[in-house]
Order: sequence, then C-alpha cells, then structure tokens
Amino acid sequence: MAKDWRYSCYPFMREKSCLVDYEIRTDSLTTRIGDAIAILEESEKNAEVIAILRQIQPLAYHVNGSVRGRVAITTEDLAWLDGIYDEFVERAGETIQQFVLPQGHSGATALHICRSEAKKSYRALHKVSEEREVQEILFQFLGLLANVFFVLAVEVNTIHGVEEIPFKSKSYGKIEG
Repeated sequence: MAKDWRYSCYPFMREKSCLVDYEIRTDSLTTRIGDAIAILEESEKNAEVIAILRQIQPLAYHVNGSVRGRVAITTEDLAWLDGIYDEFVERAGETIQQFVLPQGHSGATALHICRSEAKKSYRALHKVSEEREVQEILFQFLGLLANVFFVLAVEVNTIHGVEEIPFKSKSYGKIEG
C-alpha cells in the first residue's frame, strides 16, 4: 500500500537530528516574512520595504534547504543584503545607536517578529552545526538578516511617523537612582 501523504506535514518530521528543527524554524521565518508583506501592503508608503521583503522571502527558503541540500545562499546574496543593511543604517542614523522597544506601526512590529525568527533560526543552525558541518555563509546570512529586519522596522516606523521608544536595561550598564 502506498504511503498516504495527507498524514505527513513534512517528510523528515520524525528524524532525531536538530536539522528538522532548523528547517521548521526557517519555514516559520519565511511564513512570518509573508505576513509582514501582507501587513505592509496596507499602505503605498511601504512599497520600497515590500520590494526588499519580496527578494528576502525566497532567500529564507533557500537558507532552509542549504544544509540538507546544496548551499543556495551565495556571496552575491550576502553582498546584496549587506547593501540593504548599510543603506537603512545610514537612514536610521542615531536612532539605532540604542536599544529600542519592538513596537509601533503594525508593519514594524511584524518586522520585529521576523527579526526574532531570524535569531531563532540562527540558534537552531548552531545546534545543527554541533551535529554536522554547516557553511559559515549561512550563519552570516541569518545574522545579517536579523539586523536587516531591525533597520527595516525602524524605517517603517519612520515612514509612518512613529517614534522609537528607547529601552534602558536595569540588568546591564550603570544603575542610576
């Protein structure tokens, strides 16, 4: 009797390897990018950010398959993402010289969720690297991607006139009072 695929949400789900967790995590990242696009499409002001996210989303699926399969993230992809980061860091200026609360416009908060998903994906990739060899470009890509989502979130808040709220940690740095 042939296997009925309707009962399988992912063919590798029962593997013991951390690789499955990484693949599920990066699938979640890719889905969250799609959600951010949908939220941002509510305003024409977000067209530039949406265009960037539409290029990032397939790359997130490429980083997903780049461990089990052939590495599909290229130095060109990384250079493109570097350029995006540099552009939006320059635009943000002083704003990103501090920690800020992940808040504001709904599109910005969706991008902060993407940032968090990219960090979780990076951590899951680290766990995979304890089991098998992982190409450094994948770590570079995911780390940079998290930072790109941050600067894009700041950009969306700026576009919509939402001020960032600085976060002052009570756990780190000088305690005043």
